[in-house]
Amino acid sequence: MAGKLRVTLRKSIVGTTQRARGTVRALGLDRIGDTVELRDDAVARGMVRTVQYLVTAEEIPDEGTAKAKGAKAEEATK
Repeated sequence: MAGKLRVTLRKSIVGTTQRARGTVRALGLDRIGDTVELRDDAVARGMVRTVQYLVTAEEIPDEGTAKAKGAKAEEATK
């Protein structure tokens, strides 16, 4: 789970439980359409899973990992 998660608030928190609202705030999201990038770890994934009906999440590969994979691919073609 290296890299980051991009999390976007897609639905309103009005009418949700206080616990769900707290989780959304803890993720750093305030308004519909807000997007944050979080470290991809078990804590962040658990929070996203808890409010999955309110947010969308996508994985962003780690830049260092992507560069390393690209370098290995270049060496393999030579």
